[in-house]
Amino acid sequence: MPTIEQLQSLLEKEPNDAFLNFGLAMAFKSAGDQEQALNQFDHTIQVDENYVAAYFMKGQLLNQLDRMDEARATLQSGIAVATKIGDEHAKGEMTEYLEALPE
Repeated sequence: MPTIEQLQSLLEKEPNDAFLNFGLAMAFKSAGDQEQALNQFDHTIQVDENYVAAYFMKGQLLNQLDRMDEARATLQSGIAVATKIGDEHAKGEMTEYLEALPE
């Protein structure tokens, strides 16, 4: 997996690359920098609102941080996007995850 620095360098050349932005969010998450990860997931969604993996991973991270209302809202948005673009697999995964969240 590329380092945070490598991804940031690549993003200097291609700042609107959703895949690179998502990769950077995941790198921050792996490094334990949850707030930077959340910010980068948001940026990924700004770059490409149809990048459903960003919604799913952001929702999972918010759940891990016990920010349940935000997790639910993010997953619901992701389900709506997945429905809109016809990604039934992502829709199903996020729906299952959402339904499994504690009340």
